[in-house]
Amino acid sequence: MTGWKLEHSYAELPQLFFSHQFPAPVRSPEHIIINDPLGLQLGLDVDALHSQEGAAELSGNKLPAGAKPIAQAYAGHQYGHFTMLGDGRAILLGEQISPAGKRVDIQLKGAGPTPYSRLGDGRAALAPMLREYIISEAMHALGIPTTRSLAVVKTGEQVWRETALTGAVLTRVAESHLRVGTFQFAAQYGNRSDLVLLADYALRRHYPQIVGSEHPYLLLLRAVIDRQAALIAQWQAVGFIHGVMNTDNTTISGETIDYGPCAFMDAYDPNTVFSSIDQHGRYAYGNQPSIALWNLARFAEALLPLLHHDSKQAVDIAQAEVSRGADMFHRQSLSAMRAKLGLGNEEAGDAALVAQLLDLLHSSAADFTNSFLALTSGNFDSCTLAEATGFAEWRARWEHRQQRQTGGRAAAERLMRKTNPALIPRNHRVEEALDVACQGDLSVMARLLAVLHNPYSMTPQQYAFAAPSGMPYRTFCGT
Repeated sequence: MTGWKLEHSYAELPQLFFSHQFPAPVRSPEHIIINDPLGLQLGLDVDALHSQEGAAELSGNKLPAGAKPIAQAYAGHQYGHFTMLGDGRAILLGEQISPAGKRVDIQLKGAGPTPYSRLGDGRAALAPMLREYIISEAMHALGIPTTRSLAVVKTGEQVWRETALTGAVLTRVAESHLRVGTFQFAAQYGNRSDLVLLADYALRRHYPQIVGSEHPYLLLLRAVIDRQAALIAQWQAVGFIHGVMNTDNTTISGETIDYGPCAFMDAYDPNTVFSSIDQHGRYAYGNQPSIALWNLARFAEALLPLLHHDSKQAVDIAQAEVSRGADMFHRQSLSAMRAKLGLGNEEAGDAALVAQLLDLLHSSAADFTNSFLALTSGNFDSCTLAEATGFAEWRARWEHRQQRQTGGRAAAERLMRKTNPALIPRNHRVEEALDVACQGDLSVMARLLAVLHNPYSMTPQQYAFAAPSGMPYRTFCGT
C-alpha cells in the first residue's frame, strides 16, 4: 500500500464543474524521478512509490486506493480571448490529506484524453514534464508559492508533436486547481446558485477565516487579489517569466501553476519574452503585474452577481477593488525590491532609488541575479553593473540610504542574503539536463536539482551553475 488517504470535496460540487474520467492505460510505466521528501510530507510510503505498483499508480494504470478520478471544467482568456477549456490531459485523482492535516490535490498530467481535450491526445512528452519538475521544485526552494511535482514516469509510448517524443506522466501536487477560469466558467455556463457553491467552496478550501463574515464574496475577491499581488512581486524579484499568464493559469490559492513556456531572465530587460507564441510581448517580464491585475478584473467580473444585488453597485464595488489591487501590486513590488536592496524601513524616495537601479541594469545589459548578488556581497569584480555610467553615484545614495535604518549595513546584508538568490535555474543548464535525461542519463538533472535545493547559499558546487549563457532563448507550448 502506498499510503493514499484521498478525499473528494471538489467532486461534491455540481457535475457542471467536472466529468468523471479514468486515466488511459499506458504500455509500460517506468519511474524517472520521485520526490521522496514531498512524498513523506504527504504521508506516502516512498518505498512503495518506487515499486511497480507505485509506477502503475503514478502512470494511471492502477487507481490508488480511494481514488475517484475526474477532469475539471474551466474556461479562460487565452491571450485576451475567452474560450471554453478544461483539463484536456490532466486527471484529478482526489485530495490527499497529509499527516499534518493539509489537503492537497493529486493530479496526473498527461494521463490521456478527457471530454475537454478538444481533439488533443491527452498525453505529455517527457522533456516538458521533467522541466515542470525542475522549475516547480526550484520555485519551492526559492520560497515562492507553487504547485509541486511528486513524480515523473515514462509511459513506454511515443507522443507525436512535430516529431515522435517519449511519453510521460507528471504527478502534480497543488493547494487546489481552482482558477480564475473556474469562476469564469461558472459565470458563463452556470447559474447564480452554481457560482455561490463554487465561491463558498473556495472560501472553505483557501480562506476559512472569511467564512461567516458579513461580505464573504467581497473579501474573497480582496484576498485573491492580495495573494496574487504578493506572488507576482516574488516572480519579479527573481526574474521569473511565466510566459502564459492566461486567466486559467491564475490560481485562487495564490500558487504558481503551469510551467510550459516559462524561464528566468538573465540580462535585465523588462521586454524579455521567452514564449515562442507570444509574438507581441503580452506576457513579457515588465507586463506581468498589469496582466495579473487584468486577470483579476476578469475574476471580479465573474463575481459580480455575488457582490451586490444591484448590478451597477456590483460593478462599482468590483472597480474599487481592482483599483485597490493596483495599489497593492505597486506596494508589494516596491516592498520586494526594498528587501533586495536591504532596506527594512520605508522612505519616500525608495521608488526612485529602485527605478534608477533598474535603468542602470537595463542600459548596461547586466545580469539580474548576479548583479543583486554583487550588491549583497559588495564584490563587484567582473560585475557589468559596476561599469555602468552613473552606478558610482547611485551606489553612494544607496549606501547612505542603508545607514538610515536600524542596524545599518549589517542588517541590510542579512536581509539581502535572505532575498537575493545566488542561484536560479539558468535556462541553458535546464536544457542541458533535459537533453541528456531524455537519452536516459539522469545524473545531470540530479546535480542541477541538488544545487537548486538551497538557492540562497553559494557553495563551490554551485559556481558552475551561476553563469548566464549569453545566448538567445525560446520556450514552447508543446507540453
